[in-house]
Amino acid sequence: MNKYINKIFLASAIALIGVLTTTSCTDYLDKSPNSDIAENDPYKNFKNFQGFIEELYKRVPIVSNNDYHTCFNYGEEEYWEPQEIRLFARNIDYGDFWGWTTCYYSYPTTRSSGGLARNSHGNLWQDCWYGIRKANIGIANLDKLVNVTKEERQLLEGQLYFFRAWFHFMLMEWWGGMPYIDEVIPSDVTPALPRLTWQVCAEKCVADFDHAIPLLPVDWDQTTVGKVTLGNNNSRINKIMALAYKGKTLLWAGSPLMSWASGGSKEYNTELCKRAADVFGEALKTIEETGRYELAPMESYNEIFLVHNSNGKLNGLKEAIFRENLVDYDGRWRWNMINDFRPTTIESTGIKCYPTANYVNYFGMQNGYPIKNMTQADPESGYDPAYPWKNRDPRFYKTIMFDGVKWQSTGGAGGSSELFTNGRESEEKDEKKGCFTGYMNCKLCPQLMNTVDGYKENNIMVLSLMRLADVYLMYSEATAVGYGTPQSKASTFQKTAVDAINEIRRRAGVEDVLDRFTGNTTDFLGEVRRERAVELAFEGFRFMDLRRWMLIGQAPYNKKTKIEFDRGVSADDYNYDKPEENMIKNLREEVLVERKFTDRHYWLPLPKNDVYLYEGFGQNPGW
Repeated sequence: MNKYINKIFLASAIALIGVLTTTSCTDYLDKSPNSDIAENDPYKNFKNFQGFIEELYKRVPIVSNNDYHTCFNYGEEEYWEPQEIRLFARNIDYGDFWGWTTCYYSYPTTRSSGGLARNSHGNLWQDCWYGIRKANIGIANLDKLVNVTKEERQLLEGQLYFFRAWFHFMLMEWWGGMPYIDEVIPSDVTPALPRLTWQVCAEKCVADFDHAIPLLPVDWDQTTVGKVTLGNNNSRINKIMALAYKGKTLLWAGSPLMSWASGGSKEYNTELCKRAADVFGEALKTIEETGRYELAPMESYNEIFLVHNSNGKLNGLKEAIFRENLVDYDGRWRWNMINDFRPTTIESTGIKCYPTANYVNYFGMQNGYPIKNMTQADPESGYDPAYPWKNRDPRFYKTIMFDGVKWQSTGGAGGSSELFTNGRESEEKDEKKGCFTGYMNCKLCPQLMNTVDGYKENNIMVLSLMRLADVYLMYSEATAVGYGTPQSKASTFQKTAVDAINEIRRRAGVEDVLDRFTGNTTDFLGEVRRERAVELAFEGFRFMDLRRWMLIGQAPYNKKTKIEFDRGVSADDYNYDKPEENMIKNLREEVLVERKFTDRHYWLPLPKNDVYLYEGFGQNPGW
């Protein structure tokens, strides 16, 4: 019976076959012929069964790290050095979505010299099918449990049903509707499960989340089982995680792309969004009543994303709800953000990547006004292209490094960035490794840069796949669409759609959404989308958002730009302590790349071998 597991990672096709044709509930063991482990041992008690489930946590992907570099933001937010062809981000710019199977640096897969990587915690396609198979094996063996308490059984069952839904959802995000595998199919049965529409598949996910929700606690530390591992349960699957992903599944199902892909119009499905709003409302009500999760204060904002010298403590504070895989979390960034996000004048190695000017433009003014045109003065908002970084959204200063911002050091040389045209860090001064866009990222990469005191080894960054701010923003979107107005509330929560988005803006020190955007849902959604761009910048959400809104191929979302400008004051008069106060001149925006997308670019192609497994498991349109 173990011959199947030994071959399960030979290729992506074999991985799928392993999911669909598993014959035994103990294949996962990969036992030697002389093993004396009884067939039911993995399932006989809570400790053994939880050990079986632990591998499901290991199948949660590593999104942010890929063999010394990082490549996971595929919207219009980043521009990688144009001569580098190993990055999936570059393939996406030019419409070659096959790059997820061919590029060395790529999420949703990782690469190795032998092709698609095996068991690398980054190959989403393989890990999701494996996780679904494993969850089904566990569910099929729940009746083998003996001598367990009601709480123990509920925790085991809740995790299994959560993961079965979650792995399906992750596949659907990238590749569209899939067969929903909810049983262990015997090996002598020919697979015949058709691909379902997105919305049909989503309803099956929702049913599994619904099964899990009443079985899971809000906090494992408050359970009898959790007392054994008290203080180390933060990543355990809980009720709020299940509610949040149920709501996300429904909101995605109700979004224009998923509605259209399921045979509907290219508009929101209001009923699905209404259901999503109620689920998010239930999650937020539980969070606010229990304090299980909290929005981090603005003074600690960067600690949501990155910490230094933390003695092993993870970033995220109490805002992180569901994180990427934690394997080797304390050593990932040694050769990643530190190198990739700074030009060679600051960091000599790395594949260079910088925020695009068009994306930085989403960061409006502190008074709540968006920037209409970054090259033109706007008396109403107070924006002035001669002082383009003055009085901006406070998150701008926590996320973006602009001209004159200091890069500091505790042991090596320090300085301030020269990002003006022909400045020291500009592309003109270093054609291959300078800053291509006029901006650098300080949300995921610290301003402190040196190699003298071992600083690089002491950074920790784990990406949040779900955090509390995201839940508020999804609630805002779902409620405005589902219940009809920005002033609407879900039936389960006291906050309106406007209240929810303002919760995030107030944390940041930004004024509330302007009245001009709250008169109707269409205008309000424009601010919701801009708020998601700002709050969730560089966290891997934008590509999904633009696709589900069916905006990824439309202007201005299909362009990546840079800025060019001259300093308006001499070096002697330049204020390096408050660089936003310095005048500049000749500010202009230039297009770096314009993406040419068609309908096929809403989904990634399926691996070529897998679409021939059986009739009914077909390729995505256009690929």
